[in-house]
Amino acid sequence: MRKYWLFGALLTLACNKPNQLPPDPGAGAPKPAVKVMTYNIYGARASSGAPADLSAIAKVINDEKPDLVALQEVDVFTQRTGVTVHQARELAALTGMEWFFAKAIDQTGGEYGDAVLSRLPVKSSQRFTLPVTPQLSGEFRSVAMIKVNKDGKDFYFASTHFDHLAQEDNRILQAQELKKIVAKLDLPLIIAGDLNARPESQAMTIVREYLNVGCLQQCPMTFPSDKPDRTIDYILSAPSGKFTVSYYNALTGYIPENKVYASDHRPVVANIKLNW
Repeated sequence: MRKYWLFGALLTLACNKPNQLPPDPGAGAPKPAVKVMTYNIYGARASSGAPADLSAIAKVINDEKPDLVALQEVDVFTQRTGVTVHQARELAALTGMEWFFAKAIDQTGGEYGDAVLSRLPVKSSQRFTLPVTPQLSGEFRSVAMIKVNKDGKDFYFASTHFDHLAQEDNRILQAQELKKIVAKLDLPLIIAGDLNARPESQAMTIVREYLNVGCLQQCPMTFPSDKPDRTIDYILSAPSGKFTVSYYNALTGYIPENKVYASDHRPVVANIKLNW
């Protein structure tokens, strides 16, 4: 009996060595993930003209139930889509999400720019401006950025929209300015939007220097919505290794009961895992 007692005592000591931590019960647990959408809504004019009818846009969003939505071409109190209509705020109400709007330019008595919608707690928000070159006209653009939290993990989510002119000069400049913004961030970033740039363009070459494009293989075509022939809408992230995309695709945005496309762009949706 004494022999067995000594063996048990030694085994107990071996299993309780100083500085040896117990197994982590959370090790191997699945990482949290978010569903992200980007959608150039064309001021909600594609299905109704003016005043805009936001119900079609809201239906596309509600059918997918994303955690985060990046919106572009958002009107606020404009004559062209409704002087009493704040599109970001009304879409938030129709989808049950929080919102933040960032003005890019003045538009027919109101404002025009980018917005984000979020089902996640919004901890802060900020607006950035993207310039245009002195030699071209074009439009100043904006970045609408929020800090959100998913299962205890903070990160930034943003929406942006590059210039639309045929010449790339403004988009190249805006891509370079966005690089400076991203470099100063203290948390991982998911950013999405209409970059008006095809994958092989010089602007996208610059973007890929500091952002990872979410497309798993070939990026889906996103414009025009009825017969898309180009890819210009993207979901991206930084830095490398912080996010893993498990699904990435463009939707039609078609509303069968109304026989209309909600916008002239197709929305893009991605499922993204948080790796930290």
